[in-house]
Amino acid sequence: MFYRINRKGTYTTKYDDAKKKFGTDDLLPLWVADMDLASPLCVQEAIQARAKHPIYGYTNYPDKYFDAIRHWMQKRFDWNIQKEWIVPCYGVVPSLNFAISAYSKEGEGILVQTPIYPPFISSIRDKRRKVLDNTLVYKDSSYRIDFDDFETKAKEARLFLLCSPHNPVSRVWSKEELARVIDICLEYDVLIISDEIHADIVYETAHYTLGLFEEIQEHCVILSAPSKTFNIAGLNTSYAIIPNQRLRRMFIDEQNKSGITNGNPFGIEALIVAYNDGDRWLEMLKEYLQTNIRYVSDYLYSEKIPIVPVKTEATFLMWLDCRGLGLNQRALVDFFVYDAKVGLNNGLDFGRAGEGFMRLNIGTSIEILQEAMQRLLQAYRRRS
Repeated sequence: MFYRINRKGTYTTKYDDAKKKFGTDDLLPLWVADMDLASPLCVQEAIQARAKHPIYGYTNYPDKYFDAIRHWMQKRFDWNIQKEWIVPCYGVVPSLNFAISAYSKEGEGILVQTPIYPPFISSIRDKRRKVLDNTLVYKDSSYRIDFDDFETKAKEARLFLLCSPHNPVSRVWSKEELARVIDICLEYDVLIISDEIHADIVYETAHYTLGLFEEIQEHCVILSAPSKTFNIAGLNTSYAIIPNQRLRRMFIDEQNKSGITNGNPFGIEALIVAYNDGDRWLEMLKEYLQTNIRYVSDYLYSEKIPIVPVKTEATFLMWLDCRGLGLNQRALVDFFVYDAKVGLNNGLDFGRAGEGFMRLNIGTSIEILQEAMQRLLQAYRRRS
């Protein structure tokens, strides 16, 4: 069901922008967070059916779009949401920017937890807000929250940009961790913006959407999309869930200023059918991704390559502790790009806490991963 597909020449960022990203296209690109795996057949058929209609004009959001989101939230997370809470959006990153503009002023502090997906930091800085870094604590191949530091930083924060599950460290925050975060944010009047775009691809532990905590519902904005789950990021279809009417109005006003208000006809069709009919495909995908994760972990261990995978609780992104190679960050990146000829994300792009780490996208065919690991082993042996 999941097999190798040639994406070159389809204007794909991962492959066709590899030379711009790495300075060479003579490598296997395993970086940007979309998958090399075909979207569900039901999604393909829905898009093809819509494409047969020869007019692709301005598009609104029908009732069944909102119904599909409500249905998905109920059956996947046991969260009963109201239609009016849902705000259709272009993408999660633009929505982060809208939220920052809507709910904070220049110079105000915004709390994040590094290492973190780069747009979290860049969005804050671009809007001239202050980055408050509650750096995650790395121990025993996993990450935890430094709550003492979190509370200290919360005292001067206006917003907290939560990444749940976390990208790149793949943590699924426990119910207890989220409850403590919520208590602190409520105490210091910190609004939580929760990016939950990876919430569907969770493995052995349960994902608790922030919306399940009634005490924070009126003090949070939840951002999500089917894009990572069903590999449809190019269709630019996401949404915000905002129970509080005042916060929702502020967000919509900010989004309206951008002019990004029309729907993508193919994205709308894809969301509806994926959320209504994509459950079985998603469960098979998760099994496949877990096989890939185990393969990479076992290979690194069995071949004695001194790279330690952080425990991957969610996402199709593995966070690799490469400090055992004994290289500075520049040399580490060069080792992957020019020696192993594998294009990963530079850990330092996720903040200073990412130094010594690299991010590997395992959302691809097993054949590509096998080739990548063989290249890595050969490069390691040449330098040993």
